[in-house]
Amino acid sequence: MFNITVADLNASDQAIVIVAMLDDYAKDIMGGGEALPALTKSNLIHALRQRNDCCVIVAWANDQPAGMAICFEGFSTFACKPTFNIHDLFVVASFRGRGLSRLLLEKAESIAAERGCCKLTLEVLEGNHAAQHVYKKFGFEGYQLNPEMGRAMFLQKKLK
Repeated sequence: MFNITVADLNASDQAIVIVAMLDDYAKDIMGGGEALPALTKSNLIHALRQRNDCCVIVAWANDQPAGMAICFEGFSTFACKPTFNIHDLFVVASFRGRGLSRLLLEKAESIAAERGCCKLTLEVLEGNHAAQHVYKKFGFEGYQLNPEMGRAMFLQKKLK
């Protein structure tokens, strides 16, 4: 049985759990395969506290952290409504395959609905077939405005 909660970023015990799980995610091949930099570990919670558009959802199995979703509110100019982006979704390896991703997605969707958001968004690696399956089953699909123009691509340019 899992308990899905919205984290209190001012609670030091929850802050420690969030950073530890994000570090585990970063170390996973799907997270890049490298630990978070020390600067990120020491400043992440403070930086998240400064953002009023951030929501961290944590899944617990008894008192043990089992997964999380870090989400940020955005805005759709076409719909003139907020959007809700699931920026990081991670399930601890020992809890995978138990439907926990779906529970985290359900909580994110519930929060998005409460906020009046018009859509949920996320990104997933091409090689992460298990996550793609979960997301598609939950109702996510590729983004396109006009089928003749194809699907949107996610691009990035890193800044120094």
